[in-house]
Amino acid sequence: MKNFEPVSLINAAEALEEFKHDFVPQSFDDYLGQSELKQKLYVYTTAAKARNEALDHMLLFGPPGLGKTTLSQIMAQVLQVQIKICSGPMLERTGDLVAILSGLESRDILFIDEIHRMPRAIEEVLYSAMEHFCVDVIIGQGPGAKTVNLPIAPFTLIGATTKSGMLSAPLRSRFGIIERLEFYSETELSLIVLQSAQFLKISIDPQSALKIANCARGTPRIAKKILRRVRDFAQVNNHNLATPALVDQALIFLGLDQDGLSHLDNVLLRKMLNNFGGGPVGLETLASILGEDSETIEEVYEPYLMRKGFLERTSRGRQIPAAAQTYLRKKFFGQQTAF
Repeated sequence: MKNFEPVSLINAAEALEEFKHDFVPQSFDDYLGQSELKQKLYVYTTAAKARNEALDHMLLFGPPGLGKTTLSQIMAQVLQVQIKICSGPMLERTGDLVAILSGLESRDILFIDEIHRMPRAIEEVLYSAMEHFCVDVIIGQGPGAKTVNLPIAPFTLIGATTKSGMLSAPLRSRFGIIERLEFYSETELSLIVLQSAQFLKISIDPQSALKIANCARGTPRIAKKILRRVRDFAQVNNHNLATPALVDQALIFLGLDQDGLSHLDNVLLRKMLNNFGGGPVGLETLASILGEDSETIEEVYEPYLMRKGFLERTSRGRQIPAAAQTYLRKKFFGQQTAF
């Protein structure tokens, strides 16, 4: 019987850094949020373990920071198999992928992050590996070259992506399980903050945790980052006690307001109100005024503002909805709303 190693990392410096600073759930019970998805994954992993089979290939997609890697690690724990983690852009040569696949043991998990950025040549090697558990290896060069069919152990590929639409149809069709991770509620995020606070050895009450959750944009990774900065602020001021008043001061220090908006979010909305009466205004015009490129505005700022109802896209450009304009004019030009 092979030695059980719950996690083996390949090209995963970011994941190692995350382990160092954050609480990492080891079971579905420890993992907070994504209740419906957790129930599905529990059924899939428990059934596969009972049959002593490899879990079906799985695609997890959704915005960054929602826990795709963590869920994959938990599934490896439940199945009691190894998980090897790599990133799509790091797989530059087919030989790299063949080496990883040939090193997998039966039922092991190969996790590929940002799988949509994987080179097409690498993707084509995966086709036979996923379906028939074998890869074709070319030995030699020129006229004397020959193809050898190399069998590999039955394994599970878990692909993670923030842009599922960029996956090719042949690759997407080979995943037996396709699941989406949703943004977290503020209540779920506050529980995650309380859980992480114990790991970070900082005292925080539920009210303060909820204040941090309100600024986390529905994303656990952001909530944990804010908590670490609040811990820094608390250590400098009062020795690891995050009171509501201190959290308010820390959030202001970090440039976050009661709506979870950053300084640049507020600048964008204020410019739209001041200069264009709330819009509509073109994306390139906004980019010029803010000194940001249009892609950054479109991918970093707009999604959260649209989810909060502060911004909408129309055929004529971006604009602030009428109901939001009333609130924002009061916020920017009238009495400020307190935390």
